Amino acid sequence: MGEIITLKDDDFNEKVNKYPLILVDFWADWCYPCKMVAPVIEELAKEYDSKLVCAKINVDENPSVALKYQIMSVPTVLIFKDGKPVERIIGAVPKSYFIEKLRNYL
Repeated sequence: MGEIITLKDDDFNEKVNKYPLILVDFWADWCYPCKMVAPVIEELAKEYDSKLVCAKINVDENPSVALKYQIMSVPTVLIFKDGKPVERIIGAVPKSYFIEKLRNYL
């Protein structure tokens, strides 16, 4: 368990609406800060397995969703509660910052 799901333009809405609480990492292959955030997302997926779903979406391969949510820089992490975005975290921030934001919704 604690797996990270991959989202795409064509299944984004379906999957985001499927889970009560989902953290979505908007990233790109060329982005060094994205590589710094990736292990933190993996840890959160394991630690909050029963309370939270973690997902990733590559903005270069899925431009429609990135445009819809006005993703101007990566990494950007959006937290969705009941299908609606409730938090936006931009940049490579420490794990403690993610936990602080998630506490409001767990």
